[in-house]
Amino acid sequence: MTELVASEPAPFIPDNLTIPQFFFDSDHTLKATRPQGVPFFIEDATGRGIDSREVRKRVDGLANGLSRKWDIKQDEVVCLYAPNHVDYAVVFWALHRLGAISTNSNPAYTLDELSHQLRLTKATTIIVHSQFLKTASEACKEVGLPAERIVIIDQATFEAPHTTVEQLIQDGLNHNTNFVERKLGEGEARTKIAFLCLSSGTTGPPKAVAIPHYSVIANTLQIRAHNYTVETKANVPTDEWRFRPGDVITGVLPFFHIFGLILNVHVMLYSGMSVVITPKFGWPTFLESVRRHKITHLLVVPPMIVLLCKHPATKDYEAELKNIRLCFSGAAPLSPELASQLEKVLPNASLGQGYGMTETSTAVSMTPVLERVGKPGSAGIAVPGVRFKIVKEDGTLAKLGERGELVVNSPSNALRYWDNPKATAETFLEDGWVRTGDEVEFDTEGNIYVVDRLKELIKVRGFQVAPAELEGHLLSHPDVADVCIVPVPDDFSGELPLAYIVLHPPAAVRAASSTAESDALKAELSKYVSDVKVQYKWLKGGVEFIDAVPKNPSGKLLRRVLRERARAERAAAEKAKATL
Repeated sequence: MTELVASEPAPFIPDNLTIPQFFFDSDHTLKATRPQGVPFFIEDATGRGIDSREVRKRVDGLANGLSRKWDIKQDEVVCLYAPNHVDYAVVFWALHRLGAISTNSNPAYTLDELSHQLRLTKATTIIVHSQFLKTASEACKEVGLPAERIVIIDQATFEAPHTTVEQLIQDGLNHNTNFVERKLGEGEARTKIAFLCLSSGTTGPPKAVAIPHYSVIANTLQIRAHNYTVETKANVPTDEWRFRPGDVITGVLPFFHIFGLILNVHVMLYSGMSVVITPKFGWPTFLESVRRHKITHLLVVPPMIVLLCKHPATKDYEAELKNIRLCFSGAAPLSPELASQLEKVLPNASLGQGYGMTETSTAVSMTPVLERVGKPGSAGIAVPGVRFKIVKEDGTLAKLGERGELVVNSPSNALRYWDNPKATAETFLEDGWVRTGDEVEFDTEGNIYVVDRLKELIKVRGFQVAPAELEGHLLSHPDVADVCIVPVPDDFSGELPLAYIVLHPPAAVRAASSTAESDALKAELSKYVSDVKVQYKWLKGGVEFIDAVPKNPSGKLLRRVLRERARAERAAAEKAKATL
């Protein structure tokens, strides 16, 4: 097999529109007709619905307000540091009206992590939820951004020097338009950057992935074509479509993450659905939202499915869960065993999975639309317009049934890493191909199975953790002589980081003196990470002391050796526990 090509070609993808021009100002054969009275967004806490006309009005008002206050220009970068909010998409679409770039940030980021993102992207303004204002203010001081360039997203008014999104919207709506929206030339949407999304790499701090307007538009249409086109050709009744106009879907996946950003916001809205905006995930409040808003579609990650299958509160919502029509999981593999349990919890739902990454913006494979439940362990088939190659270690192409690294060519692929030519050259290849760093194999029907990660990234609740980033930080601790971070399996999070640490002699003597001293030092090293890293990067897999980190003759960490050791130790511990 030299190449696997999607069974459907890519649909027509306009390359001269920005994202808001595509969504609000143009038409397409794949655009769903939104029924009268069906809102774009539903605010989870209040039930308030916001229709497309109101959203568009707020987008235009905010664009004008930002232009009037700061003259936000073409290609200027603005950071959005907030949880999901009804104005979250309003903010980045307003920036796109101005030709500016949005870099969406994890609101759980620490001072160091947010400062890194601001420096990396050279953001000139930050829009923040008031709950995270303290960290944002400290980060702005650290990178030299004035306090008046901090905008509050969640309140109507705020004390000076800060202004609010609402104030900017009203100012923009009450004055004549202060900017001329740029009309893109033919092909320009392919290179005009819309988002700088952070993605963990194997060599240190997160990198910014440059995603153009065309990529978001392309993936929206690819996923629509994967579903709507196939259903139409197969004469599937409209009542049985996977995504029906007027359906209601959860909006709890973080919109700063590529999965939530494209699939949850852009694809679902383009499919004529309503998105219930939930700022923070909690259980069983999530189930209560399903009941309150009569939600029909769940967009989730595997840890949420674990709760669906195992949390005792789930039984109280059996009636509501029978009304779920589709549960789609992404960001991390869903095991066949968990998928089997989920079928029992959601007896009337189609169950889907997909595969994608920030660098492919986002999904390049999905469960076939005519299959209620996909093949066990499969991430589906290529969506329209996608081509796959499997490259073996020796550089040759794998045959059917052989494993190797997945390399993807898709209209949705991102362009490059921002201001990082070395990393770009390693991942973004010629002619639009992207190396995924994932070891995969295919079956005869074109289903993709992710076997392992070659890039050594750890997936915690769908978030990427780069071992090198944590190792670099731990090596700055005075007691640490060497370190290797590996993943250990976890039922809820998928994987957790475990640190194998070589101590300097004085600390090693201290740790060996007693169990209490050893435990205290492990706790200190764990805290050394948790003090400066976002929670999913914490060493919840544990800390273990070893005499030496295994390395090859050139000095490269033999991470696989310690990963296998960790798995064997955990398996032995579980076996011993079961025999008690």
